[in-house]
Amino acid sequence: MGTIYRAVGGEEYVKISVIEGRDIVEEARRVHHLSPTACAALGRTLCAVAMMGDMMKEENATVTARIEGGGPIGAVVAVSDAEGNVRGYVDHPETELPLRADGKLDVGGAIGTAGLLTLSRDIGLKEPYIGSVQLVSGEVGDDFTRYYAESEQIPAAVGLGVLVDTDRSIKSAGGFIVQLMPGAPEGLIQTLEDNIFYMDALTTILSEDGVEAVLQQVMKGLDPHMVGQHEAVWRCNCSRKRVADALESIGAQALREMAADGAGADVDCQFCGKQYAFSARTLEEMAQRIEARAKKE
Repeated sequence: MGTIYRAVGGEEYVKISVIEGRDIVEEARRVHHLSPTACAALGRTLCAVAMMGDMMKEENATVTARIEGGGPIGAVVAVSDAEGNVRGYVDHPETELPLRADGKLDVGGAIGTAGLLTLSRDIGLKEPYIGSVQLVSGEVGDDFTRYYAESEQIPAAVGLGVLVDTDRSIKSAGGFIVQLMPGAPEGLIQTLEDNIFYMDALTTILSEDGVEAVLQQVMKGLDPHMVGQHEAVWRCNCSRKRVADALESIGAQALREMAADGAGADVDCQFCGKQYAFSARTLEEMAQRIEARAKKE
């Protein structure tokens, strides 16, 4: 289980969210059998959307991030809701690259930069709000920072990190999103920029001093005070009904083609790997329901 803290400081001109997400990323690693590089890519994205979901006030609201940069890992997808439930996947969880020259995991190389970060916010209206930005580095934090600046028009800094231990388990994971409110004094902005530039490595702070130390380093000299604390957890909302609804969306003809050999179909949830079996008879019944609804319309 992870924890998200929210605080304000700098005479209310600065808002910050920080997350301790080790357990969330460890569960993602276990479920998807992620390589260390894939762990870092998905883990950073999970931490980002968990904090963004926590900022949403609408009941049943969700935020979905999709990163596609043309790299070998394929798409990185993460979803969170306002209740702190987080899930995600990568197209190629086995992806591994040589370490960078500085000894760090090459997340940017795995994701690539020839593509977009797309955020979809669903707050229960007819259509979700969707915004996309060109990737900066594929390192995830830089890309979310650009998203806030270009799509949300909010000056922000996003720091994300995942530290993988020698046995491939997750040693630490987390991050922060800090936002400036309109009218922030120049001196305050400079203080914040200096704090972020000179702060210790994020994963080191998390593993040695904890998530509250991240908040204190980012907000040094800005007199932060807590305004909220919530739990976040890896949880998939898949169900047999949801999978059946998705199957019905492909149409009666496609369902009959799947049922033709009599073997039925096994459908795996991309987010958690759970398998749902549908017999040929069930597929035929679904096709008949689709046709019956079409006649009524």
